[in-house]
Amino acid sequence: MQRRTFLMGTAAGATLAVAPTGGLLTASATAAPATVGSLDELQAAIDRARPGDRIVVADGTYTVPSDRPLTIRNKQGTGRAPITVVARTRGGVVLDGEQSFVLDGSSHITLSGFSFRQSTTLDIPPTCSHIRLTRNDFQLADIEGVHWVMVRADDSKVDHNHFHGKSTLGIYLGIEGAGTEEMAQRVHIFRNYFSDHTFPGDNGGEPIRLGVSPRALSSAHAIVEYNLFERANGDPEAISVKSSDNVIRHNTIRDSFGGIVLRHGNRNRVEGNHLLAGTEGVRIYGNDHVIVNNHLAGLSGRAMVIGSGSERDHLPGESPDTRRGNDAPDRVLIAYNTLVNNNGTLSGESQRPHEPRDVTVADNLFVGDSGELVAMANTVRFAWSGNILWGSAADGNIPSGGYTRVDPKLVTGTDGVARLSAGSPAIGAGTLRPSPVTHDIDGDPRGRRQDVGADEYAKRAPRYRPLTPADVGPHAR
Repeated sequence: MQRRTFLMGTAAGATLAVAPTGGLLTASATAAPATVGSLDELQAAIDRARPGDRIVVADGTYTVPSDRPLTIRNKQGTGRAPITVVARTRGGVVLDGEQSFVLDGSSHITLSGFSFRQSTTLDIPPTCSHIRLTRNDFQLADIEGVHWVMVRADDSKVDHNHFHGKSTLGIYLGIEGAGTEEMAQRVHIFRNYFSDHTFPGDNGGEPIRLGVSPRALSSAHAIVEYNLFERANGDPEAISVKSSDNVIRHNTIRDSFGGIVLRHGNRNRVEGNHLLAGTEGVRIYGNDHVIVNNHLAGLSGRAMVIGSGSERDHLPGESPDTRRGNDAPDRVLIAYNTLVNNNGTLSGESQRPHEPRDVTVADNLFVGDSGELVAMANTVRFAWSGNILWGSAADGNIPSGGYTRVDPKLVTGTDGVARLSAGSPAIGAGTLRPSPVTHDIDGDPRGRRQDVGADEYAKRAPRYRPLTPADVGPHAR
């Protein structure tokens, strides 16, 4: 594959010897990396771009005119040869003004290394596909009601970015789709750092909103993984899922008001997440979800909530007003989770008329020293088995045959994770057959007889731990 880079009259560009943003893509051996040094040069390079071209932008602050945004229209890269527009150094190109890039009818485009400071939403429209936003810094103008990034294009990637510094109504990253009910397909969100949203309201400040209520029944097949959330205090929902058939895994939410909320939609999987020293945990509405291998510790709010419904089920063709209601949880699996020292452990809701039904709660560790470990409201046909309860907290209203009260012999590591120690009665005590998991939260393989809780006892070092800022964002590997 041959990849061109552009030299547009900048003396500095001729002396560059290394590829910018280290390791994202490699320039062709026949063309030394070079830079464009003005918005006009950048637009001209974009207009001429062909598959495999790499346009490098010189460091500096660029104010994009409101009537002349940087337009990428009808440009087609390929999977092996994307068109890449990249800052000379990560974060070294600051784009302010009303807009930055406007995309339309384009595919396989990568935007990398920019500091976005614009005052309107960066929109990735449904006329595009395979758009990648990587290693950027997002701190848009802090304007009430402005969403920062909206992805509506299939097969897009949002990775290794830092979203930070919003104090007003509006979300960091939204995933939607064409029309009013569709969802973008197969969006991948990974290795991002979401921090410091301080909106004081109680709704509308989510770091990630995966759909909206009219799109609840649409399958998105998105994967949200390996993202870190710290001081995400703009909304009770750090990851707000309002669509169907998504995977939320291996994320860390620390010191944050928000949690993981399956607010709308069906058949979502929440697996291997760490929620530490914050407020909200995991809250569940909708049908056929799988909640496994999660570790929730030190939360001042309710760690896990099996919700109630204003509607039994959301159905195709219902009105938008009806769709905004809560769908009662049905046929949900909650297994192999560890909940330790939270203000509330497992609880239900009674403020809506439709109770959860046919939920399985199995092989979880519930440990706490205050209140009740299980405080469910009305339930129908719940299946309880293999759970272990421990601590000074009361058992609550869990059925007597659904648990054992015994010390699980947990040891909390320096990473804040409570794991099993040798001789724990949780080892090999799992009851689910067949098991819905093959590995534990650390990445260790589950044995033939799984252990209770998120951790499978092992002597090896964990493959996965709670994420830190070094693991995510523009400069992470």
